[in-house]
Amino acid sequence: MLFPTTTFATFFVVVLVASWLLMPRPRAWRLFIVCASFVFYADWDWKFVFLLAFSIAWNQAVGVAIHRSALALRRRAILALGLVGDLGVLGYFKYYNFFVSSGHNLFAAVGLGFPVGTRDIVLPVGISFFTFMAISYVVDIYRGTLEPVTLPKFAAYLSFFPHLVAGPIVRGSELLPQLESPRDPRRVDSSRAFYLIATGLFKKVVIANYLATHIVDGVFGAPVQHSSLETLVAVYAYSVQIYADFSGYTDMAIGLALLLGFRFPQNFDSPYTAISIQDFWRRWHMTLSRWLRDYLYIPLGGNRKGEARTYANLAATMLLGGLWHGAAWTFVVWGGMHGLALAVGRLRREHGLADETPTGWALRRRRFVTFHLVAFAWIFFRADSFGTAWDVIERLFTAWGQPSPLVGTGVVLAILAGIASQYLPARIPQMLMARFSELGVAFQVVVLAVALMVTHAMGPQGVAPFIYFRF
Repeated sequence: MLFPTTTFATFFVVVLVASWLLMPRPRAWRLFIVCASFVFYADWDWKFVFLLAFSIAWNQAVGVAIHRSALALRRRAILALGLVGDLGVLGYFKYYNFFVSSGHNLFAAVGLGFPVGTRDIVLPVGISFFTFMAISYVVDIYRGTLEPVTLPKFAAYLSFFPHLVAGPIVRGSELLPQLESPRDPRRVDSSRAFYLIATGLFKKVVIANYLATHIVDGVFGAPVQHSSLETLVAVYAYSVQIYADFSGYTDMAIGLALLLGFRFPQNFDSPYTAISIQDFWRRWHMTLSRWLRDYLYIPLGGNRKGEARTYANLAATMLLGGLWHGAAWTFVVWGGMHGLALAVGRLRREHGLADETPTGWALRRRRFVTFHLVAFAWIFFRADSFGTAWDVIERLFTAWGQPSPLVGTGVVLAILAGIASQYLPARIPQMLMARFSELGVAFQVVVLAVALMVTHAMGPQGVAPFIYFRF
């Protein structure tokens, strides 16, 4: 069920009304929101509702068992069992065919046959997101920073439909306390919620979909048929597309949760204004960045075990982070490029070669270089194979002067709008939200209706699935 559709709008209106009617009765509310979330997930494929139910039951049992055990060795063994279960399910659905295909290619290179065959496996939408949330829950219980809650509360936390299929990755410590007591409708920040939903819809339906259909899909589908200018613009366009697509989704998710009375953590903070790759990861998919730091980089040793180990930990974290995004070696290379850039940045800082607070031209230069490093790495993220990636890179240099019909005014304006919007001072959206909140309810409805009509009129026919649904 896609957010920018009439089906979801109808679903959400029903859920919104019922949720607030049931809010004074917490048990009934939790049962209702779990059922509603399962209906939301079942709209994609009802069979995988059982997978979601298994994840809830498994991780709740593991969390409770860890909490009740007093022996450190036993607690560690239960945690290991829980992680094996979570990662085993994720590995089977997402990575089984990837590793088997890689094995076939490796054995074929030395003239041998691989004894295991691929299978017809459908990747459950959002499995990476709710698996990572489940892992954070059991690990936090093991660390003693979180206590297990009742099964209905955990089910509501893990299956809550605004974040279920594409994040943000909300930790138990961020959402579970909000489930302890009924939300107060008088404290709902509706102006911020409506602003996030409207801008999220515009980013997804107008900017992301427009760029995908007018240049990105065509160039990356057949790069050798396009000029260098079209290829360069397509790389810029994809950089904006993936930002508008994913941040648009999370803006809507945060806004929908707000209308239901719940607050999610921020997931994007103008990432294309970053002055380094480290700064980029403080701004891009922030909930994943923090998850990788707290549940992978730090457990590996972080920067506590010497310089060589620190760089190894950075590389391992980003390689696995790349693999998290997709079962293909192109994603591993993408993660490796970011890991290398993070390592170089750290080395420069340690030797006093990087100014942490640049100004003037130095600031602009750092932003320009960082953006282009990120955009270049996106080539491997978007390409469906290394062959396609190399074709795109080669085409950046070998076809200048050829006709470039795809580089139209609309494409250029969409790219500029996507990047320029990140340089808006924070006070501007805050001012718009404040002005919106001062309007009467009738005027708010009119403004929203006009915004939705404009978005619908400007967007292409139909709404493509969000990019991060497949991760």
